[in-house]
Amino acid sequence: MKELSVVIPVYNGAKSISRLVASLQNELRTYDFEIVLVNDDSPDTSEKICRELATIHKNIKFISLRKNFGEFNAVMCGLNNVTGKYTVIIDDDFQNPPSEIVKLLDKAKSEDFDVVYSCYLEKKHHFFRNFGSWLVNRLTTSLLNKPSDLYLSSFKLIKKEIINEIVKYKGPYPYIDALIFRVTNNIGKTEVQHSERLEGQSNYTLRKLITLFMTILFGYSLLPIRIVLSLGVLLVTLSILLIVLYVFKVIPDWGLSMFVFFGGVQLTSLGIIGEYISKSFLSQNGTPQYIEK
Repeated sequence: MKELSVVIPVYNGAKSISRLVASLQNELRTYDFEIVLVNDDSPDTSEKICRELATIHKNIKFISLRKNFGEFNAVMCGLNNVTGKYTVIIDDDFQNPPSEIVKLLDKAKSEDFDVVYSCYLEKKHHFFRNFGSWLVNRLTTSLLNKPSDLYLSSFKLIKKEIINEIVKYKGPYPYIDALIFRVTNNIGKTEVQHSERLEGQSNYTLRKLITLFMTILFGYSLLPIRIVLSLGVLLVTLSILLIVLYVFKVIPDWGLSMFVFFGGVQLTSLGIIGEYISKSFLSQNGTPQYIEK
């Protein structure tokens, strides 16, 4: 078993991935480690470059996905192919310097953590990315019982035993952090450097933020359905009260307004239930999490 695995989801990383790999080889030269590159059907020349890197370096595994499945799915593919006692997940944009990996590893070893998240004194992300991260962290604090002071960074280290449990999830909507919190609460954090993006633009978009928000809300929480149940109980109670008021002629008419109100609630409820049914349907009908090329 290797001491360390480094999983890198690659998308539009043609200009940075070679330098990142070179830096990893230098910074981790004293460790027995492997690098797992997962090309998420990048439209640039990332696949060609990654294939060449895997040919040059014996400690590199390269997997190319047949279509774009998204970052979390690419990471899950990587986690299914690691052999290290510890695995670090790092982006291909150099905003997390490879030298900082040692800090995560030392923290995990010294305090025997199952997972170690990175945290930043100053983040160099774009404002929209920072806002999206803040929103997701607020949501996960409420839904996943995450400590409020823990930032769910994509740059993190996970022990092999935890990965073995995470990869048991075979659905098409993996959210790595939610899967971690299903397995362990033995989680630490350590401060690391965060750098400016060296090449290109962030792939973080409003659409991806909404997709992530919906995945967390409907894929890893019962909160929406419980809100619907609570609202249903409240409306039944309210309708009984209105009937009593109408019987005693306190209100003259409530039929049309209540019909419209209940109609809106029914449509909202059906929409939420439909989200659960659709996720379940796609999981049950064999929608793939990823396909190796």
